[in-house]
Amino acid sequence: MRGITSESARVPAVDKSRSSRRADTIIVGLGVAVIVAVAVSLMLGRYPIDPLEAIAMLVNCVVPVEPSWTEQQATLFFNVRLPRILLALMVGCCLSVAGAAYQGTFQNPLVSPDILGASQGAAFGAAVAILAGFTAGMVSVSAFAFALLTVLLVLLISARAKGNHMMVVVLAGVMVSSLFQAGVSYAKLIADPTDELADITYWLMGSLTGAKMTQVTMIFPILLVGCIVLFALRWRINILTMGDDEASTMGVNARLIRIIVIIAATFVTAACVCVTGMIGWVGLVIPHLCRMLIGADYRKLIPASMLMGAGFLLVVDDIARLATTAEIPIGILTACVGAPFFLYLITRKKKL
Repeated sequence: MRGITSESARVPAVDKSRSSRRADTIIVGLGVAVIVAVAVSLMLGRYPIDPLEAIAMLVNCVVPVEPSWTEQQATLFFNVRLPRILLALMVGCCLSVAGAAYQGTFQNPLVSPDILGASQGAAFGAAVAILAGFTAGMVSVSAFAFALLTVLLVLLISARAKGNHMMVVVLAGVMVSSLFQAGVSYAKLIADPTDELADITYWLMGSLTGAKMTQVTMIFPILLVGCIVLFALRWRINILTMGDDEASTMGVNARLIRIIVIIAATFVTAACVCVTGMIGWVGLVIPHLCRMLIGADYRKLIPASMLMGAGFLLVVDDIARLATTAEIPIGILTACVGAPFFLYLITRKKKL
């Protein structure tokens, strides 16, 4: 009898170990897929760049090597192709990990990074800056500041409200988002139709066109810190998904961890949106795809979401710049993928 009991106890452990190895294999595969996507992206376009030459140009920045490339190729690589690829990887990675963190923190599988109004706040800040005639850099700064202001306003409202804290935060985010969306609509109404209206509309659709290395270096520290915080807290997010009572029994301060996750995810989202405009659905779709592949363990889900999000947005950006002669705003393409997937999520019979 004792032998049967010990044998049955070993079965779940074996299954768990097998599942963990499978998840690790998928994560490694996603990393390889991202590297392949970067190499392919370099070769796509009117002026393709060989990946080996790209590596040589990067090495040449540190150690001088014999150039096998032209000056035109170097200019194209460092001023156009490299900033755009890096920005696509960073934004896709960070929007995905922010979405995964929000979904676990709020215990809601249909939550996305803009649930607390960061995107709408950034849109309002950008619209105000465009109307004021600010430079592109100041438009990004204004969008970032208003995104943070929006989430701060949501948190202050939820702190004063009574009832279920998570529900209040989400409802406050919806209300504040509607308020700033109305502000954006008014800004479009009074904007000069010859230039300002077009700039606001294009910003709202989201795009990586005109990506510059200055933008990459400006947001990289914020994204790095935010991703490190979310990665370090990934096992605590697992506990948050069990509920506050269960977290308390494990000695985890659920409210404090939730606030830290929200702040980190907000900074990451605001930094992304301020340079690319509104790119929706990435933070909703990618975490669910990863969850279908490796399960709901956030120790695996967070790194998988980072890698899949980076590769996904890079591929979508390649399609956006090559599908037609006139570049398609990337926000349109992500919506074309995300909306059908959202319909699938709400109609599938299996529990999310």
